[in-house]
Amino acid sequence: MTIRVLLVDDHAMMRAGLKALLEAAGISVVGEAGDGRAALQRTIELKPDVVVMDISMPDMNGIEAARLLREKCPATRVVMLSMHSSSEHVFRAFEAGAAGYLLKESAGEEAEAAVRAVHGGNRYISSAIAPPESAAQTHAEHASPLDSLTARERQVLQLVVEGKSSAEIAKLVFLSRKSVESYRSRLMKKLDISDVPALVKFAILHGITPPD
Repeated sequence: MTIRVLLVDDHAMMRAGLKALLEAAGISVVGEAGDGRAALQRTIELKPDVVVMDISMPDMNGIEAARLLREKCPATRVVMLSMHSSSEHVFRAFEAGAAGYLLKESAGEEAEAAVRAVHGGNRYISSAIAPPESAAQTHAEHASPLDSLTARERQVLQLVVEGKSSAEIAKLVFLSRKSVESYRSRLMKKLDISDVPALVKFAILHGITPPD
């Protein structure tokens, strides 16, 4: 039985490389997306067996998309693709519902194995990083500032640092402008950050939004 995969990355060249690699291995790439919001829509439409998804993407990052996919498409398995190897990123990926964690630098050698492993009901994690259990222990000892934010606050955070106005964010997340401004004020207070440039640095550091 052919494994059906959806590729999600905001870089077209990365998607093209993974597609060529997976299809050469007999795995069918049924679709592509460039951000988490599109990934959710495409997964609902295509019902792939596996989604290989970048963490740092515009509009909606892979962590938040994985949370929503777990709720709306529980049969689809997610392999998180990332340049980040920190325990925080690994913990957040598996906590959000990912079944695999693949480093971009290892994707050429490990993508096929990762897809086949999670499709078979197993976990997969790149050999160069600590296992989820170790990441969870490290996370417990050094909690992330993101833990203090709600899912909605994390969503607003990403859109704010990407330069969207309160009115634009309100349309995207189906809230009033006043509510968006309230979320923005609350999250900045929780993070003890007083200006947008510092918020941008924080978001990039924690993989909320891509650096470019």
